[in-house]
Amino acid sequence: MKIAIVEDDINMRKSLEIAMSDYKEFQIKTYKNAKDALKGLDDSFDLIITDINMPGMDGIEFVKTLNGKYEVIIMTGNATLQRAIESIHLGVKDFLLKPFDVDTLIAAIKRENKVQKVKKSVQKTKKSSTGFLGTSSSLESVIKIADKAASTDASVLLLGQSGVGKEVFANHIHKNSPRAKKPFIAINMAAIPENLIESELFGFEKGAFTDASEAKAGQFELANGGTLFLDEIGEMPFGVQAKLLRALQEKEVRRLGSSKSTKIDIRVISATNANLQDRIKNGEFREDLYYRLNTIPISIPPLSQRKDEIMQIAEAMVEQNCKKYGFELKTFSDKAKNELLTYSWPGNIRELISVVERAVILSETQEIQTDELYLENRK
Repeated sequence: MKIAIVEDDINMRKSLEIAMSDYKEFQIKTYKNAKDALKGLDDSFDLIITDINMPGMDGIEFVKTLNGKYEVIIMTGNATLQRAIESIHLGVKDFLLKPFDVDTLIAAIKRENKVQKVKKSVQKTKKSSTGFLGTSSSLESVIKIADKAASTDASVLLLGQSGVGKEVFANHIHKNSPRAKKPFIAINMAAIPENLIESELFGFEKGAFTDASEAKAGQFELANGGTLFLDEIGEMPFGVQAKLLRALQEKEVRRLGSSKSTKIDIRVISATNANLQDRIKNGEFREDLYYRLNTIPISIPPLSQRKDEIMQIAEAMVEQNCKKYGFELKTFSDKAKNELLTYSWPGNIRELISVVERAVILSETQEIQTDELYLENRK
């Protein structure tokens, strides 16, 4: 645990530094005033212990300047109730009156350490509940955009290579939106035969065509109030695109074989790995539909640009698959880890998940070796 002590009294500062040197679990850095501390502090510090009465900038102003970035314990020799209350309002967790013995300070630090562990555990649980298997700085920046989009009803277009997790993002946006308790329906345009797309999206009435023995609601109606995710939107037939555009503009759909329209209230998220601008130039995708879908474009980086996530995802998948198949928990050898980290992952997260599951099944020992990843033929 890295701790900064900010104290203008040199005797007190040195006494604390010497007393705490016996506790090897603590890494101590001392500063003679708040301004020096602000220059030296970085993200590696876990806790700030500061005096209140200091020249230049006092402890309260110092805490205000920190703006909640660090956990803080305040120490003072002449505290007032008003100052104590003020520090509590700023988020200070402990308020120690001088003189105090080192055991009292250590107890306060350990209490704070426990609080930090609980916070980190809660943050980890929150991250795991988002559906993302790993996190990296590049992914976090994209998630922030998705979170902003989630609070609105604006159309979102998810862009990225196949397998980067576009549906995971669509789910994340839905779950963090005001529509979270309503349906989330995902449709893959590339997986539906062209002659069935219109009836699948908009539904049909009994007798609308030869096999229509009974009426059926389309996915737009089923998603009413919630979110409709149109994956591989670039594969939608040109003739259906006009009807999709009308449905989005008019907020109503008409089943095949019906003369009546049904009002809908949905949020549309679409996704593609195709270059829609090229398809527009080639006359394969409507420009007006593109702008309707592209209110908030979100470009998801490939796994090759998210190296920090590779081992997070791989180890999570090992644990999941070992449980799934009833194996004892397996690990990767150092060479296998290096292979995973240096591979280009053209299939992105989807490929990584497949590779790890196969390796878990086929590995002969508890340690997965490089040749059990079977990556050499796909580089």
